Amino acid sequence: MNQNRYIGCCGAYCKTCKPFIHGLCTGCKLGFDTGERDIEKAKCQVKICCFKEMRYDTCADCSNLNNCKIVGDWYTKKGYKYQKYKKAIEYIRKNGYPDFIKLDDKWKGAFGKLN
Repeated sequence: MNQNRYIGCCGAYCKTCKPFIHGLCTGCKLGFDTGERDIEKAKCQVKICCFKEMRYDTCADCSNLNNCKIVGDWYTKKGYKYQKYKKAIEYIRKNGYPDFIKLDDKWKGAFGKLN
């Protein structure tokens, strides 16, 4: 199974996120990737652009990442997690998905420490 499906378009990692683990969240892309959930009903603008329209795994795959207003606005929201998600996307761009997944499977939430 493609482990990238657990990585939200913005860089959140659903597999270790507490709301996801406890069944309080269905994940960023899970179900949309298989057609079990209707992507036409998605509300997250980052997901709509990245996953629905561009068909990328994450924003890390986008050549326009540094100039994108949608994800750029997302990363400037108040809250520590948004900068952590941005760092995750930057890490994926630099090191690739396999290296990212090796690190994030040890996290205790949707973000964690990157080496």
